[in-house]
Amino acid sequence: MSTPPCLLTIAGSDSSGGAGIQADLKTFTVLGGYGATVLTALTAQNTQGVQDILPLPDTFVIRQLRSVLDDLPIAAAKTGMLFSADLIRALARELKHKSFPLVVDPVCVSKSGHNLLQPEAVETLKTVFLPLADLITPNRPEAELLAKMTIADETDVPEALERLLALGPKAVLLKGGHFSGETLTDWLAVPGQQPRAFRHPRLSNQNTHGTGCTLSAAIAAGLGRGLDLATAVGQAVDYIHDAIRTAYPLGHGIGPVNHLHPLSQGK
Repeated sequence: MSTPPCLLTIAGSDSSGGAGIQADLKTFTVLGGYGATVLTALTAQNTQGVQDILPLPDTFVIRQLRSVLDDLPIAAAKTGMLFSADLIRALARELKHKSFPLVVDPVCVSKSGHNLLQPEAVETLKTVFLPLADLITPNRPEAELLAKMTIADETDVPEALERLLALGPKAVLLKGGHFSGETLTDWLAVPGQQPRAFRHPRLSNQNTHGTGCTLSAAIAAGLGRGLDLATAVGQAVDYIHDAIRTAYPLGHGIGPVNHLHPLSQGK
């Protein structure tokens, strides 16, 4: 039996288990990886929203990161909630000479509307951290914030992708969940190539808590297994589609996706 690739998530926790570190670990495990973690913040959170956030000291976050990198052979990593400009700068210094692919999910606002990135940290994320990314995975509101433009519909996607690539990441995946229409399209852009569309029928299931965290973790898992970027993205998009399709009601708000669906399908 081959050794599972070591995968790292640098993100906040979700006490209800549907997003953040918890979602990442479930995704890593079910997709054949060994998950390691660097916690950036604790949240009091459930399916109805985020009730409170407790950021961890930057020095302790960096101590976690060094502990992991000094010991484990990380094959790929992803980031989620980074919260502050100071932490973003500290993490960028540590990851400047990384030897593994990094997927950056530019988490800004929770599905319930709670700020997960301080407003003054947005520019720091753009100028200091995004250039380290092998892939960034913004949704529509995050892309509008980062690209400084309105993305009214798919006709604005090419310009948005161009502006996002200009920020320095090696690739961009603009997620289509916030667009209207019966077909959901995620757009993958790499410099010098035509954007590639990944399309699925839009699902009516409203249990979508943790979709962004889960998708970026699934992409990192694919990259950690040695897949090329387009294949890793394609498999991750299929995985999250089925995770939403098979999600079940849990709690009194927006329930989580079904991270463990491959187990029930015998995959």
